Amino acid sequence: MAYYLDPKNDLTFKRVFGEHKNLCISLINSMLPLDESQRVVSIEYDTGELLPELEILRNSIVDVRCTDAIGRQFIVEMQMYWTESFRSRVLLNASKAYVRQLDRAEKYELLQPVYALNFVNENFEKSPEMKFEYYHHYKIVNIKDTQKQINGLEFVFIELKKFVPQNRAEKKLHELWMRFLTEINESTEEVPQELLENDETREAVKYLEAGAYTKKQLFTYDKYRDAILTERSVLSDAERTGMEQGIRQGIEQGMEQGIRKGIRQGIEQGMEQGIRKGIEQGMEHGIRKGIEQGIRKGIEQGIEQGMEQGIEKGIKQGMEKGIEKVAAACLKKGMSLEDVTELTGLTADEIRKLQ
Repeated sequence: MAYYLDPKNDLTFKRVFGEHKNLCISLINSMLPLDESQRVVSIEYDTGELLPELEILRNSIVDVRCTDAIGRQFIVEMQMYWTESFRSRVLLNASKAYVRQLDRAEKYELLQPVYALNFVNENFEKSPEMKFEYYHHYKIVNIKDTQKQINGLEFVFIELKKFVPQNRAEKKLHELWMRFLTEINESTEEVPQELLENDETREAVKYLEAGAYTKKQLFTYDKYRDAILTERSVLSDAERTGMEQGIRQGIEQGMEQGIRKGIRQGIEQGMEQGIRKGIEQGMEHGIRKGIEQGIRKGIEQGIEQGMEQGIEKGIKQGMEKGIEKVAAACLKKGMSLEDVTELTGLTADEIRKLQ
């Protein structure tokens, strides 16, 4: 029984796709969104890897770079675990490859596209709407009209762990290569029959047999795998430490902000309650004072009105008494009842009462 190696390892990935042009061409054509007229026919490998600037990440990235007959460049990378800087690094490396063409092309219109094909051995798009989307294609497009594009750079990110075979006839080779990258590893005892029925994937599987490597190469394979585990552990520890520090700092900042907010809210509520209580007390005091002032003013006004009415009534009564006295004096003088009535304005009955 054959013993197989993981195709995502630096040694095996480069053995399969960095030494066998036909397999690299097949992988590129099956993964990139190229129509029939754009398919890659032949390639030449470019020497030199685009290593990450951070030493801790140098083992996490495997890349194969090549150029086809018309000058298009392809950067095929295997990212063993995701870091937020990886997307930016892919953009930078693809841009560098595009700019370097200026050494060969004197005119901008002669510049050829650069395609970055990136396999990622971890899930990085974790939003609910992206839960089952493993294939991510990026272009430089007009936001309002995506048919309008700036050609030159294209990027494809493939999340290997999200891939689920669907047996699509139109994507047969794509699915076979995806199964090759996701289903073959050190624990594989039997290779899926579908991979053995295709000439290209069958050839690739052959290059994964441990018996095809020397002891020194297998030592290198194990060393790379251990380095990946170490780097992952270091990053996990760093993330965990960062999270712990972040939680601690978050609690401290939260308490500080909570105290500040509590004081601010306390002052606001105190002022609000104070204003409310002040209004209530002010109204009570105002009502009380208003009643007192009302009573006092009412008394004063009552006295004034009483005096006015008393004077008026006194004058009226005085005038009436004076008229009666005049009427009585006239009667004594012997004036007739008719004359006295005419003179004083009193009625005959009122005059008779005076007799």
